[in-house]
Amino acid sequence: MNFAGKTAVITGAGRGLGFVYAQALAQRGANVVISDIGADNLGSGSDASIALDAARRLEAEGLSAVAHQGDLSSEQGCRQLVETAIAAFGQLDILIHNAGWVGYQSIEEADAAFIGRALDIKVYAPIWLCKHAWQYLKRSTAARVVLTSSDRAMYQQYAQPGLVAYAAGKMAQLGIMNALSMEGANAGILVNAVSPVAKTRMWGVEGEPGNLKPEWVAPGVVFLASERCQDTGYVLRASNGQFTATRFVENPGVDYPVDLARVGASSAEQVAQQWERIKDCH
Repeated sequence: MNFAGKTAVITGAGRGLGFVYAQALAQRGANVVISDIGADNLGSGSDASIALDAARRLEAEGLSAVAHQGDLSSEQGCRQLVETAIAAFGQLDILIHNAGWVGYQSIEEADAAFIGRALDIKVYAPIWLCKHAWQYLKRSTAARVVLTSSDRAMYQQYAQPGLVAYAAGKMAQLGIMNALSMEGANAGILVNAVSPVAKTRMWGVEGEPGNLKPEWVAPGVVFLASERCQDTGYVLRASNGQFTATRFVENPGVDYPVDLARVGASSAEQVAQQWERIKDCH
């Protein structure tokens, strides 16, 4: 896959998965904008050297990269990132929203500041980024948007106590994906999501992990960002060098919203009686 002449913006790209994505695209010819505020594991603070050092690492390989250090929790910050890409390379073809953080807070201790910080980067940022990138993506011959979800949010059996704010933001990105995949269809803007599993500093891992390596997620993201990907509205689960794509698919025979083609019931008692059939998802 050749990305020569393409420009990609990757958020949270100073370290971990984001840097691996940026490096993989740049090695295939893309101009990359590495955006990273340099926050800590709880999304607080900033360090301008993180994005700069990452861009310099790629430049040392002879690759095309610029750094962006800004706060994406506001519309102004997201607009400024898009403007940085246009000023540097004159176009925008690929937007990968990878930035995020993992913080634990029990529901009984939930507070507005903690939840707000999670939603700013996981909900507002992808919306503001797409808002300001959209006019440029519409001009691209192969516009691609890749958002980020999590198995911890999508599957009940992988959920963990204290991850309410995290899960809310990760599930919200699937709603954003679905909506924008329809909104972008006529313009050829394909919008998908990745649900990655990798041992990075967010996992509390320093150094080279023995398994669940970030590099083993990158092939899937590179594909989603490429012209070879012709699908939209899919979630690509990526873990340990393995990939499986999933999406919300309607049951056969449904005439939404008048006929769900499922189990009829006219009272709560009938719902209770039929519950085993109703909850059967197969």
